[in-house]
Amino acid sequence: MLTTTEILMALVQLLGGIGILLFGMKLMGDGLELVAGSKMKSILEGVTSNPFLALLVGALVTAVIQSSAATIVMVMGFLNAKLVDGKRAFYIIMGANIGTTITAFLIGLDIGVVAPVLIFVGALLLMFFKKKMYNHVGMVIFGFGLLFFSMETMKEGMGVFATWDPFKNALSAVADIPVLNMLMGVVMAAALQSSSAGVAILQSMVSTDPPVMLIGAAIFNVFGQNIGTCVVSLLAGLGSDASAKRAAVSNLLLNAIGTIIWLPICWLIGAPAISTVVEAIAPGNPAMQIAVFHISFNTLNTLLMMPFVKYLAQFAEKIIKDKAPTEEFSLQYLDERILNTPALAVLHAQKEIERMAHLACDNMVLAMEDYFDPSVEKQERIKKTEEMVNYLNHNITDYLIRIQMCDLSEEDSATIGSMFHVVNDFERISDHAENVMEYAQINGNEPPKYSEDAMGELRDVQARIKRILDDTIAYFTNADRTQADADSIVEQEETIDEVVQMYRGNHVKRLSGHKCNAQLGMNFIDLLTDLERVSDHATNIMWAVYEK
Repeated sequence: MLTTTEILMALVQLLGGIGILLFGMKLMGDGLELVAGSKMKSILEGVTSNPFLALLVGALVTAVIQSSAATIVMVMGFLNAKLVDGKRAFYIIMGANIGTTITAFLIGLDIGVVAPVLIFVGALLLMFFKKKMYNHVGMVIFGFGLLFFSMETMKEGMGVFATWDPFKNALSAVADIPVLNMLMGVVMAAALQSSSAGVAILQSMVSTDPPVMLIGAAIFNVFGQNIGTCVVSLLAGLGSDASAKRAAVSNLLLNAIGTIIWLPICWLIGAPAISTVVEAIAPGNPAMQIAVFHISFNTLNTLLMMPFVKYLAQFAEKIIKDKAPTEEFSLQYLDERILNTPALAVLHAQKEIERMAHLACDNMVLAMEDYFDPSVEKQERIKKTEEMVNYLNHNITDYLIRIQMCDLSEEDSATIGSMFHVVNDFERISDHAENVMEYAQINGNEPPKYSEDAMGELRDVQARIKRILDDTIAYFTNADRTQADADSIVEQEETIDEVVQMYRGNHVKRLSGHKCNAQLGMNFIDLLTDLERVSDHATNIMWAVYEK
């Protein structure tokens, strides 16, 4: 008969083991994410309409960050940013459900005896090495060690409960009824906000001697774990846009339909028969037997659902309808949810800056067109775009500050540093567009009445500015940029400086010869000054990217 003290000590040990498990999973996931950093961004950028590739991406990303819920929250951000459509998002979510089984597999390896060594090695790398890459690898190893250490701790706590009659009787009453057992799995995963953690606890329950729960009963609990983990994405979808809600509903549909189909099949086959199969695959290792079933169920469910993705995505769209936009200005790629994965947040910031770059540079081109052929319609567009660029500048800068506060790889840290400069320079280019528009207004919104030579000079500078802006955007957005690309931008900027200086001199001579009036003369020189500064900002952007 257990004493109250023994029961309380066992409970404390169990809760401590759960805490270590959750912390170890997070530490390992964060470390892997930092190590994989840029590679994970490349993987996600490669998502195409190929369903198997999207499936693989979902599985790989989840295996890295150790959380299918976190991957699905990321997918919400992708949908919001229109980086993927509903159908591709569904495939990524399916892949996430396969990737989440990696934790159970690692625990099933049953190498708890080396956990202290892993923790020691991880601690050494974290504390005594200055290089960030070693620290990140240390996080992975330390978290990996905690994973196995937590299992030993939980098994000891569970072992005490395995001999406590009230607990055994209560658990037996639930375990013997598949639906109740499944509901218990729902509660476990929802409470822990992780099916990986829930399944890990289940593995500790079947690994005690005597086992707290038999394999045949535990398999029904796994069904519930898959549904319970949907709570995280459903909560994240509250208050979000329609696309985010659809991702959460898609995840719930996938797991709920799978459970509805497979639970009665498993019940009809019989728990003893299923137990015999998994025991034959992993004899003498109950934790791995649970992992085998978890992997098999999630993989088979995914294969079963793949032909119906189109219809499930359409169903999600019918349930959650789009709302009319309420804000005049909006962010296309930045999303609060993505900040939980800094490497992806950097990717999204890059895309939002690319959007800002095109707006700012197109505004400059439009302002020059307006200068030669003024119209109220063009000027309204210029002012509206300038307001949008200012809005993006403010919000992107705030987002970059928040990313900078995260634990970043050295490469991502350098990228964020350069982005601050790039955003500021693109914003200044749009400011100069507004200045050019004002010069047209000073001219009375009439085409400028310069001499033929003066008009030719302005057209020449206009063409040079358009070219350097196009090349600067290409340099910023193209990952395959070369030294020749950088040299070209520098040469163009130096040439613009030279021709602007020459054209200023030419115009002073024309003024002296009374070929242009003084008012237009000052306007001409001011315009050249603004255009020259635009080329300076273009070069600043190139250098910010180059030095990064």
